[in-house]
Amino acid sequence: MLYAAIKALLSGVVIATVSEVAKRNPAIGAVILSLPLTSLLAFIWLWRDTSDNEGIAALAQSTFWFILPTLPMFLVLPALLRSGAGFWTALGLSCLLTLSLYAAMVWTLGRFGISL
Repeated sequence: MLYAAIKALLSGVVIATVSEVAKRNPAIGAVILSLPLTSLLAFIWLWRDTSDNEGIAALAQSTFWFILPTLPMFLVLPALLRSGAGFWTALGLSCLLTLSLYAAMVWTLGRFGISL
């Protein structure tokens, strides 16, 4: 139980740090946010918990394929916000777009014999 709490605390510190840095300097916050810190932490936790090279390799490969459909969100969200959409509306629409693109990615990769 203590181990799970430490993992959650450390992971939360990463998110809180990005939030605090972004208040002062959005560019530096974006650089930190763009680092694959969540992925790195997940790889470390998975290695610590299982020492499973194949599991980590599968996680890394699946992460790659799921990053691609998230990229349009980083263009659509600011476009919607700058065009006058409210924050929650813009965020909701961006999330719906991302979910749709996730489904399209899974379907497309399945057509090529790649399963995630």
